[in-house]
Amino acid sequence: MIENKVTEKKLVYTVTIPIRWGDMDAMGHVNNTVYFRYMEQARIEWLSMMGCLPDEAGNGPVIVNAYCTFKKPLKYPGQVEVCTYIGAAGRSSFETMQEMRSVGDGYALYAEGGAKVVWVSAETGKSETLPEAIKQKLSEIKVSKRKNKAVKV
Repeated sequence: MIENKVTEKKLVYTVTIPIRWGDMDAMGHVNNTVYFRYMEQARIEWLSMMGCLPDEAGNGPVIVNAYCTFKKPLKYPGQVEVCTYIGAAGRSSFETMQEMRSVGDGYALYAEGGAKVVWVSAETGKSETLPEAIKQKLSEIKVSKRKNKAVKV
């Protein structure tokens, strides 16, 4: 298991996603792979809002690891709220952490996970320094002490 050593995290985005019938597996609950899709959807929506998508040369964000800890099984019908947090940015990367809560169960925590995002050169396939504009946006995000509320950027 990947240990999350981030001591300070900042809430940056919250989205509610409907649980689809097809998200369930033979056991009658949301399949474990779908949790990663929920996290991906929230992360991509936030990255897009931040302007943190591949540039004209194809350089852009790549996930180098992802993890999820399952607390309780999500079931259809329902909605899952995905809260996305970030840790401090490094030279070429930053950590994202996510919480998945059931809207119909008093926002109880059902799973938590995250991914390390690294800025990669399309030409070399190696990490490179985060663009200044993205570093600036990441540094401007304020720490939120409010539960389940996104911080506007």
